[in-house]
Amino acid sequence: MIITKVPFRMSFFGGGTDFPDFYAAHGGTVLSSTIDKYCYVTLRDLPSLYPYQSEVVYSKTERVEDLREIEHPLVREALLWQDLHRVHVAYDADLPARSGLGTSSAFAVGLLLAIHQKRKETISRKDLAREAIYLERTLCREDGGVQDQIAAVFGGLNRIDFEGEDFTVTPLSISPSRKAELEAQMMLFFTGVSRTSAELQTAHRAALEKKAAELCRMRDMAREAAGLLEGEAPLTRFGELLDEGWQLKRGITERITNSHIDDLYARAKGAGALGGKLLGAGGGGFLLFFVPQERRAAVRMALPELKEVSFSFEDQGAHVLITK
Repeated sequence: MIITKVPFRMSFFGGGTDFPDFYAAHGGTVLSSTIDKYCYVTLRDLPSLYPYQSEVVYSKTERVEDLREIEHPLVREALLWQDLHRVHVAYDADLPARSGLGTSSAFAVGLLLAIHQKRKETISRKDLAREAIYLERTLCREDGGVQDQIAAVFGGLNRIDFEGEDFTVTPLSISPSRKAELEAQMMLFFTGVSRTSAELQTAHRAALEKKAAELCRMRDMAREAAGLLEGEAPLTRFGELLDEGWQLKRGITERITNSHIDDLYARAKGAGALGGKLLGAGGGGFLLFFVPQERRAAVRMALPELKEVSFSFEDQGAHVLITK
């Protein structure tokens, strides 16, 4: 039995510039961090006494005779691609799926890492990220960028740059005390709305050419924010940049936000948040805010209907938790 552990991520700046169609023409940069909320993927052989060939357990349980009968597209395509039969695959997670934290990509990474571990194969982090991108974007034919798979594999607070067909992951050079200061001023709230991002990502991709100027600014903001964190300037500028980035992002397509989300965001700002954003493709999921410590209680009171989720940054990335 093999269990892999893969962190979820929060993307601060540059989302959308990680679409190949965009960064092939303009270059892209994303600033993101993984957090101490994880998905766990279990992979084990299925004993021959069971009257089915494969079993997949997530929000439902599937038992099939043929891999092609598996309804979960990511598991089906991964097992067909890797020609892996008579196995049990299970997914568990600390937070809900389809909530803007890169959960699907974390699952893809965890499953592929487990398959390589089962075969006693060594794979580099970069190649694992490439495989997860191929699984989701090519085999599953899901629209989207490519930052989530990379973040989940590498872990940590990173600047990810995209150029041509390649990417570079650069961990930020930031002191533990400054990183702790940033973490202490972030607040994460669940809107209670889970959504599938594929359709939102398709709308986003369709807007790439028309919104190139806005996306170039979002790319540059990711670079500015990375420099800010590595410097000594007050972190309040980070919160202001988040607000500017959110105003740009919400104008990419009309499906990114709605009146309910706009109301929540306005209430948080009115209570003292300097800026924030809806994580992921939009439409629901988690709201992230930068809040000076003396205003955290006020922001919490301004959003009584939302569930706050405490978190810490993590830097381990995807890894094998158990193998036996």
